[in-house]
Amino acid sequence: MKPIHTEDDYRVALAEVEALWDSPDRSEDADRLEVLALLVEDYERKHYAVDPPDPVDFLLHVMESRGLSRKDMEPHIGSRGRVAEILNRVRPLTLDMIRRLSKGLGIAAEILVRDYELRKAA
Repeated sequence: MKPIHTEDDYRVALAEVEALWDSPDRSEDADRLEVLALLVEDYERKHYAVDPPDPVDFLLHVMESRGLSRKDMEPHIGSRGRVAEILNRVRPLTLDMIRRLSKGLGIAAEILVRDYELRKAA
């Protein structure tokens, strides 16, 4: 077993992880799988980093995936006009809105507090 430095190393490690996937608990193969998984995770974090989502894009995704309308956002964000301003990026989310969205929709506040680009009001 060795560190993963290249894409070839990465592919070999993934193949080995797949082969070891159903190893019995507490076996040598299970231990090898655990170590390989850590190496793969480290390589992916360095080479395939995924930026956290934009707060508004994430909120729109949550709405779509849960079948929520803009009206459903009013208890968390405010009036219909305020919801439109937030989703159209004219006004930023406030800390109170973030707290209500987090609690009411079960969304991690860490995602919603990120900075994002606003548009000028028309």
